[in-house]
Amino acid sequence: MPVAKPEPGETLLNPVNHTLIMIDHQSQMAFATKSIDAVTLRNNSALVAKAAKEFKVSTILTTVAEKSFSGPIFDEIKSVFPNENVIDRTTMNSWEDSHITDRVNAFGKSKIVLAGLWTAVCIVGPALSALDQGFDVYVIADACGDVSDEAHERAMQRMIQAGARPMTSLQYLLELQRDWARGETYNETVATSIAHGGGYGLGLIYAKTMFNASEGH
Repeated sequence: MPVAKPEPGETLLNPVNHTLIMIDHQSQMAFATKSIDAVTLRNNSALVAKAAKEFKVSTILTTVAEKSFSGPIFDEIKSVFPNENVIDRTTMNSWEDSHITDRVNAFGKSKIVLAGLWTAVCIVGPALSALDQGFDVYVIADACGDVSDEAHERAMQRMIQAGARPMTSLQYLLELQRDWARGETYNETVATSIAHGGGYGLGLIYAKTMFNASEGH
């Protein structure tokens, strides 16, 4: 008979148990993305980046053919990490670039969280590679996109069948916070939710404006 304990499960993410890799959020890649509109994609990418920054998550930013073809990383990401070195690659599978795996090894985290363009190529590649090498892999589905709904959904299914765990951008932020009594990150979490959390953010504005309410105690 299992015993219930007031502690989080091992599969939950926390600020220190994973490395976030944001892959190829670039103009040229976004132009052909049809499974999610560009405004929503940029919003969700900003949410993920701000969550990682707020909670001091080990983060890797990477692009493909930045200067010759695909363009710079979204400003919604770069502005959050202005001093972060963005690793530019030639490989479609970022896991095949030693600059990426060297950073992963330096961080020493067993869980990998992925977001980027396109799902079926630049996310499937590192996801399956990391799984094969024994890492736990999570994919932020709504901070990814592909050339069609079909391409995105089949890619997500392929990764899930291999053992990857899907999640969303707002889920990522709230999973890192997880307790509204954590006052040191409360204000930033609420601010990020208001800025990028859609209807949830509107609800926070309403509650605070009308009733001066908050989730914390």
